[in-house]
Amino acid sequence: MDRRLTPANEHVAHESLRGVVDAPRYTSGTLKQVVGTAFLLDARGGRRDRQLLTGDAFTVLDGDQSMVFGQSHKDGYVGYLDAWCLAEPQELTHRVTRRTTLLYPEPDFKRPHREILHFNSHVRVLNSDGKWAEVELPETPMTAARRGFLPAAHLCPKNQFADDPAALAGQFIDTPYLWAGNAGLGIDCSGLVQAALLACGIDCPGDSDLQEASLGTDIPEGEPLQRNDLLFWKGHVAMVVDATRIIHANAHHMSVVYEDTDAAIDRIKAQGDGPVTARKRL
Repeated sequence: MDRRLTPANEHVAHESLRGVVDAPRYTSGTLKQVVGTAFLLDARGGRRDRQLLTGDAFTVLDGDQSMVFGQSHKDGYVGYLDAWCLAEPQELTHRVTRRTTLLYPEPDFKRPHREILHFNSHVRVLNSDGKWAEVELPETPMTAARRGFLPAAHLCPKNQFADDPAALAGQFIDTPYLWAGNAGLGIDCSGLVQAALLACGIDCPGDSDLQEASLGTDIPEGEPLQRNDLLFWKGHVAMVVDATRIIHANAHHMSVVYEDTDAAIDRIKAQGDGPVTARKRL
């Protein structure tokens, strides 16, 4: 079983794994909700696996006041998360549609902002005048519940989805490359694809190998690429923008860039990362 997707460790396993894995105890866990941004780690003090955003649902299976173990709902990823970022679930109504947006204490962009929210964060809107949306962020172990104002133009209803992933990925041009990042301050190749597809209502795993295995259908050899096709290498993924270009977050440029498709294929092979392993059409 894939460690990234198996909700079990040496102390506990999810109830669904009873009879599948041996564990000292089994639990259905406790549903929580993320406030802010936090990295899901592969172990206490371990490496980053993925980044969670405001509004992401997370089932806590085990842990203490500093760190918990559990499973993210948006992609099934399992790991360790700082407990300070978790709150009781609230009803969410809207989703952030811009790469980054700012939460103000009052509907006044000249005031110092309170929070930074990122693309695909989910919030509860209390009311809106068409220009500003008043939102409520729930209480966490580190912060009291608080209200603030987001530009209404930076939000859409949570179940309203886009239909052009490449256009959404384009918002992230020049965003720094960040391993396991999913946010406007840093993102990686699979995080970019995941962010764009989730905003289009397409379920998407968090890593490129899982994306290659589960997304789309194979494009026959010789058939021209088209917008929103996906190209995979070992450990990397890019999205097709048009007949000659791709968009991807990559460690070569240390940012999200547009790149000539053929040039990128040649460069990646020359640097020792091999040929394209799959071409997928969504």
